[in-house]
Amino acid sequence: MGRVMPQQVPTVPASEVPEEAVVLDVREDDEWVAGHIDGATHIPMGEVPARLEELPEADPLYVTCRGGGRSARVAAWLNANGYDAVNVGGGMGEWEAAGRPMVSETGQQPFVR
Repeated sequence: MGRVMPQQVPTVPASEVPEEAVVLDVREDDEWVAGHIDGATHIPMGEVPARLEELPEADPLYVTCRGGGRSARVAAWLNANGYDAVNVGGGMGEWEAAGRPMVSETGQQPFVR
């Protein structure tokens, strides 16, 4: 992903992400399957540079992971490459704690793993 310093990344707490936000989830497959934001786009962090054509059109694009670390790096990288990306602070852990809706692919109750 290159050496971009994540602290320059615009960040919005998970509890304040707008309802109509377009979200990119950069967690791994097993994390995504357990629970994610309905309508989010899933591209694991290491695959983002190779899959830019799959990014949804959005200004800004909200980037989330489990705790906010991976998503900060991806958002910084996207911003350095001409995108308008915002990190979801606290990631899916904070999203779940705030009681925001999630779906799963497992048939079980969604949760953040």
